[in-house]
Amino acid sequence: MTTIRGWHAHVYFDDATVAQARGLCENARDRFGVVMGNVHEKTVGPHPMWSCQLAFGPDLFETVVPWLAMNRNGLIIFTHPETGDDLKDHRDHGLWMGTGLNLQLSQFD
Repeated sequence: MTTIRGWHAHVYFDDATVAQARGLCENARDRFGVVMGNVHEKTVGPHPMWSCQLAFGPDLFETVVPWLAMNRNGLIIFTHPETGDDLKDHRDHGLWMGTGLNLQLSQFD
């Protein structure tokens, strides 16, 4: 089995939900010690909406992911492992909370 070195949770938002998303990410950072990335008010990388990344180790998966599921309050969250194969991590191994979206995967070719 491929080793999972970590996890990324990408919290998606728009102009109407940016404050909600920022609050959720800050709360996760403060509560669990996850690494909170920038709150991007533009699309970045493969992500089709504005987003903020939360990065955490495998040891926090069973705590952080259920907490996000219960506290996302309608926000879409895409979570994927970090194995070193970015294409497969995003295309094949991702988990969606809320409506799944089409990622822009061409950058991984």
